[in-house]
Amino acid sequence: MPTISMFYGIIIRMYFAPGEHPPPHFHVYYAEYKARVNILTCEMIDGNLPRKQAKLVLAWAELHQEELMADWDLVMNGEEPFKIQPLQ
Repeated sequence: MPTISMFYGIIIRMYFAPGEHPPPHFHVYYAEYKARVNILTCEMIDGNLPRKQAKLVLAWAELHQEELMADWDLVMNGEEPFKIQPLQ
């Protein structure tokens, strides 16, 4: 699963597998926490993150929603996703 961005100890990944289940989403890892975020709504689907990290991830997702959807389209076609700028 390629890492598409990293910031403040948070790792953002997207499965590189055609046929990954909808809705379009990405995976978030922070220490022992993990979650999935819906790209279309910029909301957590499941999992949990500390409040501060959740806010950072959701803000980043809103800023990069178009890029995330472009990456989703790539992985659905069996192609490698592009890296996305971290939150600064």
